[in-house]
Amino acid sequence: MWRAHPAPFRGAPALTAATELLVDGAIVVTYFAAITAVGLYLGRRDRSLSDFALAGRRVPWWAVMASIIAAETSAATFLGVPGEGYTTKSFAYVQIILGLILGRVVVGHVFLKPYYTFKVYTVYDYLGVRFGPWTKAYVSALFLFMRTLASGTRLFIPSLVMVLAYRLFVSGAQPQFGQTTVSAYLVAIIALTVVTCLYTAVGGIKAVIWTDVIQACLMFGGALVAIATLLAHVGGLSAVVRAVPQLTTHEGYFLHGFEPGAIAAWMAAHRLDAMRPWDYVELVLASDYTLFSALVGATLGNMAAFGTDQDMVQRMLTAETHQKARRSLITAAFMDLPVASAFVFIGILLFVYYQQDPTYRPAAVADVFASYILNVMPVGVRGFVVAGVFATAMGSFSAALNALATSATNDWYLRWVPGRSETHYVRAARWFTVLFAALMVAIAGGFAYAKVSHPDVRIIPVVLGIAGFILGPMLGVFLIGMFTGRRGSDGGNMLAITAGLLATVVVGKLHITILNGLAPWLGIAPTFEQPGWIPEVSFTWWAMIGALVVFGVGVLFRTPERVRAGIARYAREAQTAEAVPLALRRSKGSTEDRAR
Repeated sequence: MWRAHPAPFRGAPALTAATELLVDGAIVVTYFAAITAVGLYLGRRDRSLSDFALAGRRVPWWAVMASIIAAETSAATFLGVPGEGYTTKSFAYVQIILGLILGRVVVGHVFLKPYYTFKVYTVYDYLGVRFGPWTKAYVSALFLFMRTLASGTRLFIPSLVMVLAYRLFVSGAQPQFGQTTVSAYLVAIIALTVVTCLYTAVGGIKAVIWTDVIQACLMFGGALVAIATLLAHVGGLSAVVRAVPQLTTHEGYFLHGFEPGAIAAWMAAHRLDAMRPWDYVELVLASDYTLFSALVGATLGNMAAFGTDQDMVQRMLTAETHQKARRSLITAAFMDLPVASAFVFIGILLFVYYQQDPTYRPAAVADVFASYILNVMPVGVRGFVVAGVFATAMGSFSAALNALATSATNDWYLRWVPGRSETHYVRAARWFTVLFAALMVAIAGGFAYAKVSHPDVRIIPVVLGIAGFILGPMLGVFLIGMFTGRRGSDGGNMLAITAGLLATVVVGKLHITILNGLAPWLGIAPTFEQPGWIPEVSFTWWAMIGALVVFGVGVLFRTPERVRAGIARYAREAQTAEAVPLALRRSKGSTEDRAR
């Protein structure tokens, strides 16, 4: 067993510090080379948009499952979720997996079949069939904006480790957290982007999925190795329980939201003598991780993420049938329980470790895991876990790039540039991949500046909050389409989505943030505040609120008869033109009819 307080870089006695760094660096370089080679090899036969975006719908269900896990487990999870466990010293974050499972069960049994019935290339094709072109265009544009912003923010996360790992492996310098410049982060972001963009642009969805399988194994393996080393360093589970006594109570595993401590803190903060019924409602809405937010807020949030976000749905569309896609989705949901638990447990173990030996404890919570990896882990193990960080980053990043490129090509480019060859559209999708990669680099650079300026920024709420503003209103439109037969129209949906976006902006206080940010430029003091009559709402509830507002407004409008009559025609066309994008099917069908 390793010593409870190991010296940095301590490995086998025969190895010098320089040799140790060479071993770890070689592991990371080998990973980058191997994953790039696999991605480029798999993309050599992409000749059509169906190959690039859907892999011909021939991917095994278990590979789709692994790809789903890799896509949702970004570097924000690898480095950010341990921060949540470190802060709360509880597994309460894992509660959201309950809603994740429930949400995916609904998506698997309700959403996936219509997508396969119409043989869509993006989920927004379904909205075009069900409502009309304006709804499809509006929601597709929201996806392009939201996914670029959210994934760009995520892209910054691995640069935290990449910069420090470079300094450690190349120059042998001791990692210094909180002393990195924006330019150093930007170089790391660009390097990671170039490698990921290369195999994603060339290999398409096949490269994304099969590299995801490798990356998912490496990611979870890295987490298990980290747990093993931490347990050895802190002295086993008994030492953990002694340092974190709440693990012997329910508060160490789940929070219903009405714990005495939470109520007392709420009453003190709001100067209350007694709790009224509405005070309890406000308390639940303001809490991030409770049983209520897990069973209600997280359920709708995950219905939005896995039913309406092309980034997550695209890999499911590569399965042969909707039944196999459903098996992939729901199995991945249950697999998320041990994955999330492992990363939260790492955070709790890090709290115990830094209590015992604060030598390498960083100032920012977001850096606690990265500091342990680089300063404390033994040789070989460190290289393996650093490769795991990059694997999670590249898995989610490549998936987002491919989904964005597919949506931009299928939802927009095909409509405005029809009649070209399949090779032309594949080339366009590859250039869109490069375009969105460049945009994400700019966004990640902006987040790097924010992190340098405000080191205590929490990663997980930022990443989930960005998606929460938009995914909820997107879900509301799909709920109208899936659960009603005659409600919803192009014009009504435009109004409903706008109302839903305004609702999430208000409850998320985004308008206050923007106003206070602009105030100094206008010569005004940044003193804008949310009105007291609007309750505090945690980011875990934003998707639900946005979805309910859109659904409530959208169902007031009736679906035009001509639109309803066209749905059956689209279904017939899908059966005879499966490998043709929906936007081109009618013209292809007309040509074939004339030929006959």
